[in-house]
Amino acid sequence: MGEFISDFKKLIKLRLTLTVVFSASVCFLMGSKVQGGDIPWVNWALLTLGGFLVTSAANGFNEIIEKDLDKLMKRTMDRPIPAGKMTTGQALVLSLFMGIAGTLILVKLNFPTGVLSVFSIFLYAFVYTPLKRKSPIAVFVGAIPGALPPLIGYFAAFDEPRISWIPVILFLIQFVWQFPHFWSIAWVLDEDYKRAGFRLLPTTKQDKTSAFITFASAVILIPVSLMPSYLLMPSGHDNPFGGSIYIGVSILAGLYFAWQALQLYLKQDVISAKKLMYTSFFYLPLIQLTLLFDFITK
Repeated sequence: MGEFISDFKKLIKLRLTLTVVFSASVCFLMGSKVQGGDIPWVNWALLTLGGFLVTSAANGFNEIIEKDLDKLMKRTMDRPIPAGKMTTGQALVLSLFMGIAGTLILVKLNFPTGVLSVFSIFLYAFVYTPLKRKSPIAVFVGAIPGALPPLIGYFAAFDEPRISWIPVILFLIQFVWQFPHFWSIAWVLDEDYKRAGFRLLPTTKQDKTSAFITFASAVILIPVSLMPSYLLMPSGHDNPFGGSIYIGVSILAGLYFAWQALQLYLKQDVISAKKLMYTSFFYLPLIQLTLLFDFITK
C-alpha cells in the first residue's frame, strides 16, 4: 500500500497539485469576501477536493503522454509509468476517474467552474504537453491553464459568476508569474530537457537573450501585481482591493524577484537560475496570502 501511495503521489505530481489547489482556495476566499457574509466552508471543501482531483487528472494525462520521454530524463525516470511500477492502462483509469469525479464536484458549485476545469485539463494535457517539443511558445500556452486556478476558485464562490476585473487580475498575476518561474526551471533542467527534445527556453538555449527575456518578464510582473491596488472594489466601494500592506509586500517581493532575474542575466549560470526558481516558489503564495489578508482586514 505504501508503494502505491508513493507511486500515486508521483503520478499526480503532488507538490504541483497542492500549489494549484492552494491558489484556487485562496481566491475562493477572496470571492466569498467580495459577496460579504460568512464564508461557505462546505463549498470551499468541495472546491479543494474537486480542484485536487482535476489537477491530479491533468498531471496523470501528462505523464501518460510523456511516458517514453520521461524515461530519457534523470528527473522523471523514476515516475511510476517509465519505471514500470504502473501500467499506462492503470494510470489512464485513475486519471479518467479523477477527472470525471473532480469535474462533477466542481459543476455542483456552478457550471462555469466545471467548464473551466475541463478546459484546463484539455489545454494542459493535450495542447501544452505535445507542444513542449515543438516550440518555446509552449510556455505561453501552458501559462493559460496554469493561471486558471485563481479564476476557477474565485468563480466557485458565486452561485452565478460574473466577469469583473477582480478575477481577471488574479488570473493575470499568476499568468505573468509563470514566465520567470518556468524559464528559471527550464534553465536549471536544460540538459535534462534536451534529452527529451523539450524546447522551453525563449531561444531554446541558455544564452543572454533567454536570460534577458526572463528578467523582463519578472520586471513586468511588478506593475501587474500592483493592479489590485489601483482598481476599486465592485458595488460602489471606495477602498482598493489591495491596500497599503499589499502594496508594500508586492513592491518588495517584486523587486527581489526581479533582482534575482537580473543576476541570471548578468551571470547566466545554473546557480542564479536555481535562486530565481526558489524565489518564484515563495513569491506567488506570499502575494496571494497578503492580498487576502489585506482585503479581509479592511
